[in-house]
Amino acid sequence: MRELVIGAAQLGAINKDDSRESVVTRMLALLDQAALRGCDLVVFPELALTTFFPRWYMEDQAEVDTWFEREMPGPATQPLFDFCREHGIAISFGYAELTPEGHHFNTSILTDKTGRIVGKYRKIHLPGHVEFDTERDFQHLEKRYFEPGDLGFGVWRNLGAVMGMCICNDRRWPETWRMMGLQGVELVALGYNTPSVNSQNRTEGERERLFHSELSIQAGAYQNATWAVAVAKAGVEDGFPLMAGSIIVDPNGFVVARAETNGDELISHRCDLDACQFGKRTIFDFARHRRIEHYGLITSRTGAEAPPEHDDA
Repeated sequence: MRELVIGAAQLGAINKDDSRESVVTRMLALLDQAALRGCDLVVFPELALTTFFPRWYMEDQAEVDTWFEREMPGPATQPLFDFCREHGIAISFGYAELTPEGHHFNTSILTDKTGRIVGKYRKIHLPGHVEFDTERDFQHLEKRYFEPGDLGFGVWRNLGAVMGMCICNDRRWPETWRMMGLQGVELVALGYNTPSVNSQNRTEGERERLFHSELSIQAGAYQNATWAVAVAKAGVEDGFPLMAGSIIVDPNGFVVARAETNGDELISHRCDLDACQFGKRTIFDFARHRRIEHYGLITSRTGAEAPPEHDDA
């Protein structure tokens, strides 16, 4: 039996005035709890070091760039990597990445138990819009501040498992999960910052948002026979609510651990990686059952196109 104790380290609200150092202190407190529980890997949310700044419309690129990390680890985040090495715990967390070439990405990384970065993912499915939208209750400007990820959907062998990463809106797209599933993924680490209300549909509140989030994660885990760890940044940031609902899902799609608060909270579960094998050998044995000759539209067409109408007269 291959077992890993996985921790999902939900973070509560991070406001505009909160420093990176103060956030890292909170992350270290959750890692202390994880060490006491014997966690092998701890997953933190998307954009774990700052507020969800894409809700703010900014025209000054210098101001935008203050939310981005130019190196990882940097002075503020080095204590996280030191903790990994000292306690033998791997971590995954999200941040805004500014590359030496001047590219801006919504990024997550994965370390081993020595604090060495072994995997990097850049968010591919960016939601939202580019310019200020007067029709929205609040702004969601990821398409303004980030470029679509350029690394694809990678997986990495780490801690004896095949691990992958995705970020927030990626969870809603079945292609995300299937790309990792086709590489034998056994554990997907997923961080998110999801508003509690849909900015374009006020009737869609937290209840519906949580349902759709869990539906996507459970389906992705089941249909690819993988564990999934989905971790929120939650609470009210500068007056804007983010939903919680951090969960750990098993390879059959069942939720095995769930956060109970909207604040800093660690949930954990002992995950049997071999539990992935039944699904991978039976109903989701891709080599036996997939029929790629019929899937051409998935990569040849981006938008949906209905067939032409016929005149039945």
